[in-house]
Parts: sequence; structure tokens; C-alpha cells
Amino acid sequence: MRDARGKAMAGPRPVVLSGPSGAGKSTLLKKLMKEYDSVFGFSVSHTTRKPRPGEVNGKDYHYVTREAMQAAIDGDEFIENAEFSGNLYGTSKAAVQDVQAKNLICILDIDMQGVRNIKRTDLNPIYISIQPPSMDVLEKRLRDRNTECEESLQKRLNIAKVDMELSKEPGMFDVVIINDHLDVAYVQLKETLLQEINSVKKISASS
Repeated sequence: MRDARGKAMAGPRPVVLSGPSGAGKSTLLKKLMKEYDSVFGFSVSHTTRKPRPGEVNGKDYHYVTREAMQAAIDGDEFIENAEFSGNLYGTSKAAVQDVQAKNLICILDIDMQGVRNIKRTDLNPIYISIQPPSMDVLEKRLRDRNTECEESLQKRLNIAKVDMELSKEPGMFDVVIINDHLDVAYVQLKETLLQEINSVKKISASS
């Protein structure tokens, strides 16, 4: 990926993490960030939706107006963007550069539409898909959360079905992790990223 002046961006190789809601991405990410707190950094996405209670601007999301975000998208300031439930979401180039500049592995948590968009850039991340063992398990996990209405739940399940099929496409992901048992899935995730983790630690130790 190149910056505004056309120079290749320096820093560790980013990681694209994708998978349906309820697959366990957030839980795996929290474990990873806890164990390697000085190795990974999260790119903070932009959104036009309003903050939910407890969410902090600049930490959970950059909350912006639709006009401002559309102008930035038109100005080629975003790596990927998508519209979901009437709101825009996206990852800016600056958000990734901020993390890489600190010699951290930038994690991008994005949907399949975002994955396809990033494939058209020169970001060159490691693509990892976190998937549930089955649709039945996923539905149970989402229902157990008890956080949304039936219509919203069905929408998520339909999106998940498409997501699971697309994750099987050859070349779409470097690794597909089936999160049946959290500890096993976490070991797989760590093994996939170990080379990058060690290179960041080496640079940090020598600086």
C-alpha cells in the first residue's frame, strides 16, 4: 500500500480478520491483544452511525457525518468502505498508517465486501477468516446474546450464510479457522501470525 505521495508504506504486514457476527472474532481478538499488547494495533474504522452508550469517539469508531465520509471516500482516502443498515462504514488509509508507524501489526476487522475491496489495493495483508462450525451453532450463539429483534437476527444469519460460502472460495483467505473450541482456534490464530509477531518483537527489542 502507498501513502499520498506514492511511497510504499513501511511497517509490519497488516492482518485482515473477517467472519460472520457470532463466529467469535471479537473474543479471539481480545485474547490476542491481551497476550501481545505491544505487538498489535487496531485500525479505528469510520462510521456515520451514532455512538452507542459507552462507545468513545476515536477509540471504538471515528463518528462522522455522511457528507464528510462521502467526501473522504471520493477523495480516495479509504481502503475499503461499505453500507450496512443505512450507515456507512470504512477503513481509512490514515488509520492503518497510524498503527504501522508505531511498528505494530495493524488488525482490520472487516466484512466480505471489505475483503474484496482490499484485494484490489496493494495493502498485502494476511487474510484470516474466522468461521463457526455450523449455521446451527451460530444461530444459538446469536440467540444467546439476546441483543436484537428477530428480523435483525435473520438478516445477520442470511449474511453469515453468504459469508461462510464465500470463505470457501480458493484464494480468498490465507487461513480459515473454524471456531468450534476457542482454545484450539486461538492456537491456530497465533500460529498463523507467529512470524509477524516475532519480527515485530525483534525490531522492538533492537530499537
